[in-house]
Amino acid sequence: MDLKISPSVKEEITQIVGAENVLTEQEDLMCYAFDAAPGLSKHMPEIVVCAQSKEQISKLVQLAAAHKIPLYTRGGGTNLTGGALPVANGIVLSLLKMNKILEVDAENLTATVEPGVVIYELLEVLEPYGLMYPPDPGTVNTATMGGSAAENSGGLRGLKYGVTKNYVIGLEAVFADGSIARFGGKTVKNVSGYDMVSLLVGSEGTLGIITELTVKLIPIPEYRRSMLAVFDDLDKAAQAIHDIIAHKVIPATLEIMDKFTIRTVENYAKVGLPLEAEAVLLIELDGIKEAAEKEAGIVEEILKENMATEIRVAKDDAERDAIWAARRAALPALVRIKPTTILEDATVPRSKVPEMILALKEIAAKYDLTIGTFGHAGDGNLHPTILTDEADKAEMAKVEHAVDEIFQAALELGGTLSGEHGIGLAKARYLEWEFGEAGVAILHKIKTALDPDGILNPGKMTAV
Repeated sequence: MDLKISPSVKEEITQIVGAENVLTEQEDLMCYAFDAAPGLSKHMPEIVVCAQSKEQISKLVQLAAAHKIPLYTRGGGTNLTGGALPVANGIVLSLLKMNKILEVDAENLTATVEPGVVIYELLEVLEPYGLMYPPDPGTVNTATMGGSAAENSGGLRGLKYGVTKNYVIGLEAVFADGSIARFGGKTVKNVSGYDMVSLLVGSEGTLGIITELTVKLIPIPEYRRSMLAVFDDLDKAAQAIHDIIAHKVIPATLEIMDKFTIRTVENYAKVGLPLEAEAVLLIELDGIKEAAEKEAGIVEEILKENMATEIRVAKDDAERDAIWAARRAALPALVRIKPTTILEDATVPRSKVPEMILALKEIAAKYDLTIGTFGHAGDGNLHPTILTDEADKAEMAKVEHAVDEIFQAALELGGTLSGEHGIGLAKARYLEWEFGEAGVAILHKIKTALDPDGILNPGKMTAV
């Protein structure tokens, strides 16, 4: 698979998309040799192609298939597991120029978009309709709809509203032979044939290239109540999360930040976080005003019972925005501390969050590593973030052992390798831990059936 692309094939590519949509200069190619995941493959593509239509993609795939050339589809490059990285000579296929919002169907509560649409741009277009698209990854301002579908992204609202797979109800894709097929649509119910929409969402570009998405929308909640709870003990914060869910209250958002993350964020963003706190919970209730206020009251009582030292309730939109600006600043703040940031998304059943937080503390102490913990604690999706330097080989060896133990702990608690970041390059070697040998073999069979020559994003997911 590591063959050079001939000049004649490069010329055919240029004829398909136009010279202005082909990048071959070294400085351009370097920009596509990495994504947001640190320490992974730095293999440069031979050529970057910016497609503008499904027809162009179909022709490119047919050309790639004829010459057994790997195709690495890429959106905004915000992926955290190396899912968009080339691992051998080949073509990086950028879909950023396919960025049209094709339709907002307010009557049927759907929107149809091209894969290069940035999520935040869709949210802005939907606001005048009083509608929203719930998935909101931390990189909502740069992540694309196609990339987030390929990775099955989640986000801050995942606890109440779910993740990308809960909202993609139709799609169109180009497959490994260049054929174009459409599955699903606008209907609320659709059980025709195999559920190809669900199969392709989260497949990380290994089974097909998504060229169009139809997503369901929901009304923007009429009322929101945000609060920040301060704790002098991380375990008390973790127990409060457990108790909130146990009381059948499902906040729109229930996030956690530990002491190290709090201090780092405050130093970076100056949003008024309490530097003395061991942990903070950031919580938002939404819905009909009366119901949301009732739930907020229950949450406040639970926070007090778990000895929160302070509860700050946002009085207006400005204070609410400050709370969520603090949470979204967590990763940008942490990456400034050391040259290399290893961000994981170990995910466990919600009731096991206290045990997972304890395990993270023990792993950090065992290997003498700096691990900042934040994340979507309400849905069990924690983001232990290891701050290190990939040039320090001794420490990186400890990091590797620590990551192994983080995933082992998550799986032993009934969790999963990934809640929202995907598998990509970073986690493929752990798949058998979760699925077993037979389960991984099934994944291989699906990949081989849809992409027999392995040209679509090879080396990812099942490493085929």
